[in-house]
Amino acid sequence: MLNKISGLARSLYIILAIAAGFVAMGGMNVALVLVVLGLIAGITMPKDRMVLAAAIVIALPLVGAALANIPTIGEQLAAVMTNLQLGVAGALASAMVIFLYELTMEGVTGLTASK
Repeated sequence: MLNKISGLARSLYIILAIAAGFVAMGGMNVALVLVVLGLIAGITMPKDRMVLAAAIVIALPLVGAALANIPTIGEQLAAVMTNLQLGVAGALASAMVIFLYELTMEGVTGLTASK
């Protein structure tokens, strides 16, 4: 069930990131919604995707800056990249918190284990 919810949140932040890049969404804090959906999506992010997500968060602004040079549609594509960065950063944040929690619990339970 949790996988379905986080997958839905991931799909929603991708769709919202693209739509908000092309259509002004007045009265809606798009950045906040993208980050919250990203936080939900990151709950089930596998550990092996965390490095890829971090690289994507770093690369998206560079890709957006390059796409901004395209006439007519460049600004919108750059906005889409910025929006996607917010969603992926939110997902990475929650995945990192869960990873650190598991690492901490592993260390604490290792203190009480008997050999």
